Amino acid sequence: MSSKPYQNYRFWLLSLALIAMLVSFSRPTQNQVRPIYNYTFIIDITRSMNAADYQLDGQVLSRLDYVKHSLRGLLAKLPCQSKIGLGLFTERRSTLLFEPIEVCQGFNDIDTALANVDWRMAWAADSRIASGLLNTLDILQNIDTHVIFITDGQEAPPVNPRYRSDFTAVKGKAKGMVIGAGGLQAVPIPKFNNKGEPDGFYRPDDVPHRSTFGESDLNPEKIVGYNARNAPFGSEAAVGGEHLSALQENYLQALSAEAGLHYQRLTNVDDLATALQISDFAEQKTTPVDVRWQAAMLALGLYVLVYVWPMALCLKSWITAGRRGIKAISKMHQTHV
Repeated sequence: MSSKPYQNYRFWLLSLALIAMLVSFSRPTQNQVRPIYNYTFIIDITRSMNAADYQLDGQVLSRLDYVKHSLRGLLAKLPCQSKIGLGLFTERRSTLLFEPIEVCQGFNDIDTALANVDWRMAWAADSRIASGLLNTLDILQNIDTHVIFITDGQEAPPVNPRYRSDFTAVKGKAKGMVIGAGGLQAVPIPKFNNKGEPDGFYRPDDVPHRSTFGESDLNPEKIVGYNARNAPFGSEAAVGGEHLSALQENYLQALSAEAGLHYQRLTNVDDLATALQISDFAEQKTTPVDVRWQAAMLALGLYVLVYVWPMALCLKSWITAGRRGIKAISKMHQTHV
């Protein structure tokens, strides 16, 4: 007789748990007002992005590989109905691979495209960061998206301050962020042969250490061997550390301010997601949200109760038996006294 209530209780709990699991399999959704996002990522694929100064699970990664890893991780953190576009930068301009597409329906396509981004896609070797950012803002200002320009900021050859890009015409016409990739300590830049195979690192005599375009920004009287026509930058060879690469953070922060963009350094996926999911980039929209977890948690709770009930009965029996034992010992003690 005593087991019948328990058996009935167990039957109903298991039945309700089964119903809850069936509900979860039907993929229930609930309309909620949530922020959604629209980004177009422009990735720097110039050679300095091959410099390896990131670590992941004990492995050293190049800047480009870590950017790809971070963006692929970001995809899973964005709510459905958000959109992602993708483009590449090299030399002094960017090219758009595809305009923003919905992140959930297009997840596999976006993820595959990111996985296959490679420095060998570059169509020129120079790296004019400011010109590339200006070009990016120009081509994307009429597209409904937020521009996310990802680069280490290394100009190659170094920019001549006399010919800096002017962002006046595009400032405020596009919202977005510049993401700085790389470490603050200079590291060697890997070199590759004509077959795309590793061939050591760039040496000081492999790269230009100053710009030789146009006129020098220095006073001619201070330039050794200056000749207005034949040697406007002088006769001495420039020396420097352009064969090494570090994140040019101050430069990128200055460019961001000139272009009216935010700036964030790339450190990890979580910080990147937090930086990008700000109110300036969010659009509040009613979207169907997956609530399978609610039915699954209910099923789990009911299933746990199936075992809690008999445990409670056992505990009650132990307590009752304990009390009886204490009373019996007390009576025996009183009788002896």
